[in-house]
Amino acid sequence: AVWLLITPRQTDTTPVAETAATIPETSPQASQAANPDTPPRLHFTDITKQAGIDFQHVNAAYGERLMPESIGSGLGFFDYDNDGDPDLFIVNSERWRDHDYGEVLPNPTQHLYRNDGNGQFTDVTKQAGLDVQTFGMGVAFGDFDGDGWTDLFLSALHENRLFRNDHGHFVDVTAQAGVAGRSQDWSTSAAFFDADNDGDLDLFVTNYVFWTRHFDLEIDFKLTGLGRAYGAPTHFPGSDSTLYRNDGDGHFTDVSATAGIQIHNPDGSAVGKGLGVRPFDYDGDGRIDLLVANDTVRNFLFHNLGDGRFEEIGEFEGLAYDRDGKATGAMGIDAGYFRNDADLAVVIGNFANEMSSMFVTADGRAPFADEAVINGIGPASRLALTFGVAFLDLDLDGRLDLVQANGHLEPEISTIQPSQTYAQPGQAFWNCGEACRDLYRPFSDPGDLSKHRVGRGLAYADIDADGDLDVAISVNGGPIALLRNDLEQLPGERHWLRVKLKGSAANPEAIGARVRLRTANGDQLREVMPTRGYLSQVELPITFGLGEETEVEELEVIWPDGSSEKWPVERIDTTLNIVEDDTQ
Repeated sequence: AVWLLITPRQTDTTPVAETAATIPETSPQASQAANPDTPPRLHFTDITKQAGIDFQHVNAAYGERLMPESIGSGLGFFDYDNDGDPDLFIVNSERWRDHDYGEVLPNPTQHLYRNDGNGQFTDVTKQAGLDVQTFGMGVAFGDFDGDGWTDLFLSALHENRLFRNDHGHFVDVTAQAGVAGRSQDWSTSAAFFDADNDGDLDLFVTNYVFWTRHFDLEIDFKLTGLGRAYGAPTHFPGSDSTLYRNDGDGHFTDVSATAGIQIHNPDGSAVGKGLGVRPFDYDGDGRIDLLVANDTVRNFLFHNLGDGRFEEIGEFEGLAYDRDGKATGAMGIDAGYFRNDADLAVVIGNFANEMSSMFVTADGRAPFADEAVINGIGPASRLALTFGVAFLDLDLDGRLDLVQANGHLEPEISTIQPSQTYAQPGQAFWNCGEACRDLYRPFSDPGDLSKHRVGRGLAYADIDADGDLDVAISVNGGPIALLRNDLEQLPGERHWLRVKLKGSAANPEAIGARVRLRTANGDQLREVMPTRGYLSQVELPITFGLGEETEVEELEVIWPDGSSEKWPVERIDTTLNIVEDDTQ
């Protein structure tokens, strides 16, 4: 959320007195304890440089505090060359073209790094055709033309780009596809998904606020003790997001006006100020819905009606506001079956001094209730300014843990708010399961994840083929952090199974499919959906943690068209490749 105080701000805001505090980095429990309610030993190691990643994010900042400089950019893992391992794409912004920085500076571009399969990366940006300059924001991956090669959509300030993957080389097809967006758009998160159940991938693009440099300077937002500061989104008009229907011939049609995704105030102005989107079939009707995190206005839940139209029911289903009935500075968003039963949780990263939200269904049915406090993430996340969020099984015990990327907007925020810092530690919460009253507890020592950085986007993948999930965090105005998961491998306690799907001709990546795994310890339900968190994408393969279990009783794939297949699992601690039976 691009704002600085929780209460509505005036043009000149006096800082609120605060007690000294710090963002929790470690669990109060001793990491060596053998209690079932004690987080296991988990350690992330920053391997960015040794892995060959040499990237510097450019946010254009030079002192005028222009709003786009503050929100950073995303990143994502995808297999661009079809060699079976996750490669890394990093979004970059650019310098303001009308400002003289006083020296000749290199032009920043997007970056693509090829994974050699063991977590070592090579910069292939130029040879892949992605050395393009734009004020980039987010990324979305999806094989929109069904040729078996993952394509790339780049959201940006004022003009978006679509790149078709031509066997490892990317071709800009934005004009032919018709997805550049409006000249006034400030696009953020984006998602490929099948909106109309016709088999191919459509495209949803979240737009933030109406912004121009002139308008920003005219507002001239200031904070007492700091002077000019990054303006709050409450000062900027909202913006409608965009839904593009895939026409199946390389072209997309903007169907936003008829699809029901344009939500307006009584005066006709747009309500939305979207930063995050999470496609998810929240009601299990076989149609993918859209969960949108809005900054300082109510969140949206677009219920898919099945005919290419959506109905916004966020207030009705309890996702619009926090536990106090207030709109939050919402940014990143994710969803998952966190109890391994029918109950769905939606987590949203919020602004500093707002807790992260955790909306939960009861017995698998909406409405949702914000249970961040009783589930253990509320107080621990209150001070942090959280952008990226993700559910993932960090310790391979079969339960979804939670990771958050944190960082403030104002470099000098600590001078007026002693409890705040610009760079902030990331956080990892362990899912304790039924052994704990408060379901989530901070991991004892997450290692380099807890280093202070100006975190924004967050993505994960198994970069080194060891079964556990590694994490990457984008940093506003700095290098990314590639964090290897050095999970303590206790004999017989860290089993796993990875599942990679190949779907139908129109959707080879099987985006939207679900996989249910059953062991003697119960069921796990996961989905193929790269769009998660904030401006970012995660890998396509699904990782199931098995803990001490050595046998899988049943594995069922529910394909995007609703058909299902059951597959035998003869081995664990490996990757199972499953191809959809097109004859069904």
